[in-house]
Amino acid sequence: MLKDVTVTQNKILRVLTFAQVLSGVGIAGTVAAGSLLVSTISGSETLAGLTQTSVVLGAAVMALPLAKLTQIGGRQLSLSIGYFFGAIGSVFAIIGGTTKILPIILLGTFLVGAASASGYQARFAAVDLATEQNRAKQLSIVVWGSTVGAVAGPNLMQPSGNFAISLGLPQLVGPYLLSASTLFIATILIYFFLHPDPYLMSVEIAYKEIATQAKHSAIEALRMIKTSVPASFSLSAIVIGHIAMISIMVMTPVHMAHVDVKLVIIGLVISVHVAGMYAFSPIVGYLSDKFGRIKVIQFGVVILLASTIISGTAKANDSVTLGLGLFLLGLGWSCTLIAGSTMLTESVDVDRKAATQGASDLMMNLGGAAGGAMAGVIIGTLSYGWLCAITAVPILFLGFWSFSKKLKN
Repeated sequence: MLKDVTVTQNKILRVLTFAQVLSGVGIAGTVAAGSLLVSTISGSETLAGLTQTSVVLGAAVMALPLAKLTQIGGRQLSLSIGYFFGAIGSVFAIIGGTTKILPIILLGTFLVGAASASGYQARFAAVDLATEQNRAKQLSIVVWGSTVGAVAGPNLMQPSGNFAISLGLPQLVGPYLLSASTLFIATILIYFFLHPDPYLMSVEIAYKEIATQAKHSAIEALRMIKTSVPASFSLSAIVIGHIAMISIMVMTPVHMAHVDVKLVIIGLVISVHVAGMYAFSPIVGYLSDKFGRIKVIQFGVVILLASTIISGTAKANDSVTLGLGLFLLGLGWSCTLIAGSTMLTESVDVDRKAATQGASDLMMNLGGAAGGAMAGVIIGTLSYGWLCAITAVPILFLGFWSFSKKLKN
């Protein structure tokens, strides 16, 4: 049985990783393009953050339905539906950007959030059949799968924009043309090749028969998390790291656009940021398995604080310093996400995993949506430097909490 599970797990990791590559290509390039598209159409920097807020809000809204679908039909059903909704959302964004109708753009980016939700839940699919000794590493491999696509995505802004122009469309809808294509392919990949289903197989192993599995709601999961210090801390690490990452990342292109930095340079900075998010995730997973989840979260806190200082003091046209700050922002996020997600998974029973993971992604993305919205207000009324300084406050809170005696590694 152990050999069969290992073979199945290796196959599952390959399928999930390839899907993450496609998803990364599709979604990453729309981050800067979406903010600039809304800023251009609306003429307001304050509204620029609405696109990413809409994406993150869409991911939050879809987190619970996807978790419910996981309980009903496994990861194959839930992930494929999420990617498909994301492809449809990209089409709406293209229509909205072409007609310059802001609500249609935001509807599209909201639906793109469903693909983000699938991408986030794919990391949990990676550990359905993992052992305690390699759980963080297995999770990190799927997170790493986003590296190729996510780094390539922003650098494809210019070529995809040129392709859009050749079709008579606005340049900034180009990344959404790419997104619609790659997310549709990811849908097909998951639907036809994620077999056997890792979640259903893990439940079958734990309970012998799937019918014995109890179904739990997200509300129940949140109540359980509230009563457990390790679960509460791990969820807070995920949420705070995500808020910090979204808030600073989404406003950096707008900050750089103040001095007319070229689109290709903005794309490079975002690519460096995304590399920090994903490229070193296997190392983060290895360290989390070797030294413990809490220590890696503490390391992430230090890196995130360094990022807020470096980014917040950089000039708008200093792409090198901003690139360094954004790289550290991504790396710190990787630490809190991988270690936090692994710790949260270990804090619950197998029959509560889907509901807990859905609740986790709900809270993470609601936090990110709020952070993105507030980031637009802060940079519109104060400055990018102030945004970075304010973002450091919850990170400091997480750092102090990590030394609590009630936490066990």
